[in-house]
Amino acid sequence: MKLHSFIGAAGALVCATLMAHVAYAAPTATQLLEQSDAIRNPAQSFSLTNTLIEFRNGQQTDTDVLTVYSKPDSGDGQYRDLVQFDEPARDANKLLLKNGNDLWFYDPSSQASVRISPQQRLLGQAANGDVVTVNWAKDYVPTLAGEEDVTDGDRQSRHCYKLALTARTPDVTYHAIDLWLDASNARPVKARFYTESGALLKVAYYRKFQPELGAERPTETVIIDGLDPNWVTVMRYSNYAWRDVPDAWLQRAYLARFKPE
Repeated sequence: MKLHSFIGAAGALVCATLMAHVAYAAPTATQLLEQSDAIRNPAQSFSLTNTLIEFRNGQQTDTDVLTVYSKPDSGDGQYRDLVQFDEPARDANKLLLKNGNDLWFYDPSSQASVRISPQQRLLGQAANGDVVTVNWAKDYVPTLAGEEDVTDGDRQSRHCYKLALTARTPDVTYHAIDLWLDASNARPVKARFYTESGALLKVAYYRKFQPELGAERPTETVIIDGLDPNWVTVMRYSNYAWRDVPDAWLQRAYLARFKPE
């Protein structure tokens, strides 16, 4: 073989090898997190019903029903939310507003709105920040921590990418999150949430994927206390609908006048 032919063949082999490597390279942590966010969250304004059910030692102890109105911000892509309390009757028509990372609670009986923390518990293991729509890629810096097989919420083994998420700012719901995404489709499988000191707050499993608003989305999240595995909160999502959410609804000054259309 002539020298130039040999060099040409070797060069072609190297190029083919590099192209194959690129084609099969694992996605980046940011890409995976963005894909997972798109699975959890519709890309346009929408509404849904969030039913929170608390269990202690296998016995149901409390239930809340909320209507969530969500709208992506045209500037940063993060969501703004208005959450209306429907049940129980004692909490009916109370409101929770998320604008940026600011959360406001409105009680119609006092006609007062007060700023609250996203870390504060709403029911059982569900915090205020758990019932609003959040793009984690906006609030956390992700790192790809490897691949491993984990057991999902249906006790099936899933091969997953593991992401370690670190909060960009101190005003988000959790200081750090370990997130497992199905390696075949980036669906969220499991998450572990931590305090700033590194203590485990809770473990969540994402279940019951169904077609909703153009994608297969988890319609149930099971949240287990980090210290007491017998303290469980289930969040069930239903009544998904595309919904025009007026900007006026998402202003603190408008809360006293809010009436759903």
